Amino acid sequence: MTATPTNQQYFYGLGRRKTSIARVRLFPGEGNVTVNGKPSRDYFGREVLDIIVQQPLRAVDTGANFNVIADVEGGGSAGQAGAVRLGIARALLKADEANRQPLRAQGLLTRDARAKERKKPGLKRARKAPQYTKR
Repeated sequence: MTATPTNQQYFYGLGRRKTSIARVRLFPGEGNVTVNGKPSRDYFGREVLDIIVQQPLRAVDTGANFNVIADVEGGGSAGQAGAVRLGIARALLKADEANRQPLRAQGLLTRDARAKERKKPGLKRARKAPQYTKR
């Protein structure tokens, strides 16, 4: 499990995206982001996913005053990055209600409800039908 500072106050936020769930804690610190015990850049591997995770901290100027510890499970890397982003935004909102306006302006407090649509009977995928032939 991740090493957490003991007996320290933190702000909690839960983020979900597709099938990923992220539990995020903000501690006073220097702006380090740890995901499942690794630095976020190492965990996600792709720079664009690390930028997605950092968005709420950049939207709020005080974001560099917090260390982020996120435990994320389920889904793929893009879904996990989106879940961590929402969790960080919600935790920043609990830290200071004044953060609501800049976070809302960039759409970081809205849960992205898009998920894979289920397959329907008689179809090949959710919407793809077999090719029609007259005879």
